This record gives sequence, C-alpha cells and structure tokens, in this order.
Amino acid sequence: MQTPFMNLTFCIRTFGCQMNKHDSERIAGMLEGLGALAVESVEEADIVAFMTCCVREAADTRLYGQVASLKNIPLRSGTPLSKRIVAVGGCIGQRDGERLVEKLPHLDVVFGTHNLASLPRLLQSAVEKGGHHVEVLDAASSFASELPASREHEWAAWLPITIGCNNFCTYCIVPYVRGREKSRPLEDIVEEAERYVAAGVKEITLLGQNVNSYGRDLYGSPRFAAVLDALDATGVERLRFATSHPRDLTDEVIGKFATLRSLMPALHLPVQSGSDTVLAAMNRRYTRDHYRALVAKLRDAVGDIALSTDVIVGFPGETAKDFEDTYRLVDEVGYHQVFTFIYSKREGTPAASMNDPTPRETIQARFDRLVDIVQKRAFEANQRDLNTVVDVLVEGASKRDTGLLSGRSPKNQTVHAPLPPGVSAEDLAGSIVRVRVDEAKTWYLAGRLLDPPTRP
Repeated sequence: MQTPFMNLTFCIRTFGCQMNKHDSERIAGMLEGLGALAVESVEEADIVAFMTCCVREAADTRLYGQVASLKNIPLRSGTPLSKRIVAVGGCIGQRDGERLVEKLPHLDVVFGTHNLASLPRLLQSAVEKGGHHVEVLDAASSFASELPASREHEWAAWLPITIGCNNFCTYCIVPYVRGREKSRPLEDIVEEAERYVAAGVKEITLLGQNVNSYGRDLYGSPRFAAVLDALDATGVERLRFATSHPRDLTDEVIGKFATLRSLMPALHLPVQSGSDTVLAAMNRRYTRDHYRALVAKLRDAVGDIALSTDVIVGFPGETAKDFEDTYRLVDEVGYHQVFTFIYSKREGTPAASMNDPTPRETIQARFDRLVDIVQKRAFEANQRDLNTVVDVLVEGASKRDTGLLSGRSPKNQTVHAPLPPGVSAEDLAGSIVRVRVDEAKTWYLAGRLLDPPTRP
C-alpha cells in the first residue's frame, strides 16, 4: 500500500525515562508500518522526532539546542521533501504545546503524552500541507501498548502496566504531563507478555510511574503482587519493574523476590532524601525509618539484592543537617547505583515557589561529597561478585572495545567479557552466557566466558 511515508527516513531522539523509550518504540513501529525507514543520524533523516522529558531544566535546554541546530543541517541527497520535518512529543510537548512553536518557528509538529497515535496523521499534514500542526490531549483514551512497536532489542520488551501518577511530589511535574494514574486490566498485561515470550523475548520490564499502586483504580486496592505472579507464570526468563514508590511497597511484593523464579534480584527504590523534614516538604509520605525498614525486609528476602535509588541535593530549605541525614542513609544502605541530581525548579510545581537562600556553591559541595560516597559504596557492592559466576544476558559489543561482549547480570550490573574467536557480539546478542568475574570495578564487572560458544 502506497503511503505518504514511502521512501522517507526518520530518526527518533529519546530523553528521560523508560516510558519515553517505550513510546519511542511505538512511534518507530507506526512509521515503519507506513513504509518509512529508520536511520541512525539526524543528517540522514527526513523526519526527526524528539521524545522529551521535563523533569529537569537541563532537558529543556538540551531540546532547544538540538532542535535549533537542525536548521543548519542540510537535507540528505535524494530526499523527496523540500524541508526536514521536525516533531516534538513526550512531556515537554504535553506541557508546552503551542508555546513550542512560538519559541521554535521551524518546528512542524507538536504532540503530547496522551496521543502518540496521532503522530502519523500530524506528520502527513506537515508533509502535504506545510505549516505547524499541534495536538495535545488532556487524557489518554487507550494505552500506547495497543500500537505497533519496533523494539530496540528482539529479546527485551518494555511492558507498561500503568500510566500517570497520583502522588504529586512537590518537586515533580510528571502528574501534570502524564495525567492521573490509570491501570491496564491484568488480562491485557498477561496477553501482551505471553505474545512476547512466544516471540522469544527473554526479559520483560514492567513500567509505571508507581508500579506498586497498580490496580487501585480498577480493583479498589493495589494488586501488583498478582501481576508479578501472572508474569512469572508466562515462562519469561527475566522479569524486572520500574519505578517503585516506597510508600506503596508492600511485604507481599517484597516476598516475591524470594519466591518467583523470574524476578531478578534488583530494585530501583527512589529515596530522594534521607531527611524526614525534606521528605515531608517533598510530599513523599514516608519517613527515613520506614525506608530503612523496607531495605532490611528486602535484604531478608534476598541477601544480596542490588538496590539503586534517586537522590535530590539542594531541595529548597535543605539544611546542613538534612544533607547529613541523606549522606548517612546512602552510606548505610550501600547502593549498587545512585542517580544523583541537584534540585531543578519546575514551574507549575509547589516547590517552584519555595524560597531557598542556600548558596549554589554550598549545594554543589554537598553534591560532590555525596557522589564520592556513592562511588565508594558502589565499588564495595560490586566486590561481592568478584570470583563468582554470573549469568549474563548479552546485549551486544562493548562500546569501549568491540572485542568484548557487553550484557547485564541478574542484578542489572554491566558485565564485559572477551568474545571467543570467530564469534561476534551479534551472534550472542539475546543469549544468556556464564561469566567468571575476574575484575569488579565501580560501574561494571569483567571476566571470561565459561563454556564459550562457537559460531552458530
């Protein structure tokens, strides 16, 4: 079937969370289904789509810079278009709408988080009619999972179980751009997972702004533990999920780490701060001691579970004591990975109106000190896997050395190992291999393959 997208090329640039990565795969699936060809670089692309994040100010700056730079990049040779079509979606598209076109006049299409399915129609209008085409809906009528997808890896899949968020942390813009929490029926989730397993997917990652509250809107109370049980029963080899709000992490869900075959021993549990005063100001609705008790329960369930977290430094009003509480908590828990951020004011959130007299250099010094302890504890955490054997899901060649394979351990650690003679990373991608760990660094493990495979 001939479509306006035949012989056109497209490139997607994705910022932010896993949900944006999932949405980008849906966009790629729609455009490829209409005859467009995915390319790696914007220089080769007739259509460039940006899937954006607005959680931090740096994301806005990065988007504006990259969109503006497209004006100076010539079209590829042989393109049927007279100008490159540029689209912006995701959270910045949802938040700013028409204002984006005012700031970036050469922008052609703006769409929001709730109407991915509209993008082909909007792009077609831009191709055939020119001008600006903006469509931002207030709420989603369906899940993006109903759209076709072109996954980055055939052996891994994102699987959203909720969209939106009801928590309204005072620093966070997400509830305003993703909407209120909405859960998918369990049978739909299981059906999609079964399709993935039948297609050879080895790892499924469940997605939601707060997966732990899954089902509250449908069933009156959270049923995330039931989702984990049902997905384990599909036979998938590896199961992960993100993101968990500590307030809603139940003993039942924690217990699943000890009992479910497929549930990997790794959990991202954002703490944001170790100070009760700051946590209250953030509207996180748990305390430092509650969080510490969750960590203890998780380690009772799986002794060496790999924990990761998010921490914000410099939230308005954070005192030296508040920061010390955070520092001591990070030191105590000993995370495998910590995503550290300096507070970024987001207009439209309650925290944006909070005054903070703390000098920037003080906040930066706290941040640098926190990074030091994060790296020290991450190194120590990885030392526990030295001289052990880990099962590694191969993702491909290492970016730093194409002679090494790169993959993920059950604890989500990056693992490198030399490729056997005559075997390429592409040959092994999507397979699970055993690696004897000979080296444990802060951010990766390295070793050698046991029972090295030969070329298929």
